[in-house]
Amino acid sequence: MSDTTPAAPAEKLTKKQLKADHPTWCPACGDFAVLASFFNVVQKLGIPHEKIVCVAGIGCSSRFPYFVNTHGIHFIHGRALPLATGISLSRPDLHVFVFGGDGDGFSIGGNHLNHAARKNVNLSYVVMDNFVYGLTKNQTSPTTPIGQRSKTDPRGAIDQPINPMAQLVSSGATFIARTHAAQVKHMNEMFERAILHPGFAVVETLSECTMFNPGSFDDSIPRKGGVFDLVDEETQDLESIAAAMDLSQDLSPGKFGVYYETKRPTKNDLEREWLSDAQSKIGGLSQRDLLKQRFSSMR
Repeated sequence: MSDTTPAAPAEKLTKKQLKADHPTWCPACGDFAVLASFFNVVQKLGIPHEKIVCVAGIGCSSRFPYFVNTHGIHFIHGRALPLATGISLSRPDLHVFVFGGDGDGFSIGGNHLNHAARKNVNLSYVVMDNFVYGLTKNQTSPTTPIGQRSKTDPRGAIDQPINPMAQLVSSGATFIARTHAAQVKHMNEMFERAILHPGFAVVETLSECTMFNPGSFDDSIPRKGGVFDLVDEETQDLESIAAAMDLSQDLSPGKFGVYYETKRPTKNDLEREWLSDAQSKIGGLSQRDLLKQRFSSMR
């Protein structure tokens, strides 16, 4: 006799289930708020616990997988995105999240960022930008403003910093947003929209390093006299690269919100289509049978 009992509803994921080790960031670090926001959004969206994967490279923000009780992996400096790409392509049923900082994402990992973005790999990438190498105790990073002192530039940074939003817009990512760790409601919204977007979604999140770069983002915090200026989506053409580039020209403090959003076939979908087509031309042989045939031909 068949069992007609309806399946039990999936258990709602709790923060207690998501939490792992106690975060070891410095007191008042902006990354605490990013972690809390991630917990909130994942619970709200009801993503199954076993379908969550967190990937990170090296840096303060890349400690993320240690503090999240999900599938996770800590990879070498700047190489989180290639690894996450492999996970996403081989397991399209998973929700792949990548966490890193300005050094990991825009310096040693900058080239990987461009390629993962242009390929439109289906994953969500959060860059916690603090304008400094904090884990190694205060060195100039790719986004450090000119004149800011560090151990590598004791007289003040002299190199032109990169413009992270302009780089992201030109990279080919299909969802690009900017938020602030001190603006939790807005951060939650940007993370949620990034997760729901099919394709390469990246959110630059300003996250203050209270030890080595305190007050760096006060100009965008209203309670400290700054301005948190939002992108007006009623007038902004979110599918226009030119309009997104215009937004990115002045990031002091700049606009916050979605800079660019468009739909394009993901690498995941394109590869599945290609594999299905190839499979149909070989009579539906399994991967094991194909390997056997290949090995036989090599004898």
